[in-house]
Amino acid sequence: MSSGITETETVLTLDNINPHVRAAKYAVRGELAVKSEQYRAKLAKGEGKDLPFDTVIAANIGNPQQLDQKPITFFRQVASLLENPLLLQHEDVLTGSLGYKKDVVQRARKLLKEVNSVGAYSQSQGAPGIRQSVAEYIERRDGYPSTFDNVYLSNGASSGVNTLLHVICAKPETGIMVPIPQYPLYTATLSVLDARCVPYYLDESANWGTSMAAIQESYDKAKSEGTDVKAICIINPGNPTGASLPAEDIKSVLKFAARNKLVVIADEVYQTNVFIGEFISFKKALRDLQKESPGQFDRIELASLHSVSKGMVGECGHRGGYFELVGFHPEVAAEIYKFISIQLCPPVIGQCIVEMMVNPPKQGEESYELYKKEYDGIFKGLKERAYALYEAFKKMEGVEVGEPQVSTLQVSHPLTVQTIPAVRLPRSCGTS
Repeated sequence: MSSGITETETVLTLDNINPHVRAAKYAVRGELAVKSEQYRAKLAKGEGKDLPFDTVIAANIGNPQQLDQKPITFFRQVASLLENPLLLQHEDVLTGSLGYKKDVVQRARKLLKEVNSVGAYSQSQGAPGIRQSVAEYIERRDGYPSTFDNVYLSNGASSGVNTLLHVICAKPETGIMVPIPQYPLYTATLSVLDARCVPYYLDESANWGTSMAAIQESYDKAKSEGTDVKAICIINPGNPTGASLPAEDIKSVLKFAARNKLVVIADEVYQTNVFIGEFISFKKALRDLQKESPGQFDRIELASLHSVSKGMVGECGHRGGYFELVGFHPEVAAEIYKFISIQLCPPVIGQCIVEMMVNPPKQGEESYELYKKEYDGIFKGLKERAYALYEAFKKMEGVEVGEPQVSTLQVSHPLTVQTIPAVRLPRSCGTS
């Protein structure tokens, strides 16, 4: 309903609000998404008889559980105890008629000992014990040491990107290299910060890999225009392209960053979604380079991000994530800490789900069998849907499509049909 106030009677109008916010574009939550929500609301009220469909699937953004991905039982059972610790006074009921396993109860007690209450603030950087679990996960994944001091828990990976870009973008001439196609968080945030996006185009003919020639050309052009290029963003595995970069591509980017003194921001939120090949983190590739060429790459600054929102976890509504800093000057790290302190702390329940993501039930523990069954089932389902789309698009005249390497659980626009699986085609399509 209208408030009865015209635009000219309000203090704020489109003409006097921050012009950089007005100029920012974020298509995944834009006009098509708004229209799909209007259709959904109309159908819910029983007023959609004039529409040629009876269901709306809003697949404009990776939102797994809204698209019927089931939550992992271990995560939700632990979370239920964290939200209502009084249940722990009745452990016999939990492990009896309610079917909770003993390791669920143990994990809840451990996390409550760490955070005291999920309704209380934690340290701004995140609970130390949870950051320690993240550091141990990174160390297991990469085979190189990690320390919890360099781990920052965040409100999903998006919050980490926002923090890093705020700190890096010091003036309107600051440039950040961003892959195209890209997830529009980067371009939208740079627009709000009044900084410059320096686009570099991925190579569709090489499975959407990074073309060093394209990166160099983009960098040179930006420099010639007076842009102070400070960082290069990489989304690996790619969103929306679904490409998983091989080690040599990653090392080439790191060498480019070293030559040109650029910060590397590695968005790695889809690292568990790989169908073909294997995920190699930028942290591992950097440590490998440093081992191969001692002293040559020690000054690279790398920030890598991960999240509970995607993959098999799919807990995007709980807003949990982290980023790890490598090679940053301690004084800069202190400013990053100050920036996140202004926001107090990331959601504590989200922090706890991050801990479960990086430290899930292990073989031999009571919850492991069900966890493994659910995890593998979700992965299998994503792969089946990705390949179903792949086979369907192959049959379309004038369309070329590569075999899926990664499932990114996103599509470009809201769908208003029932039959198309709500998952982004893992390779972008181009007309031939």
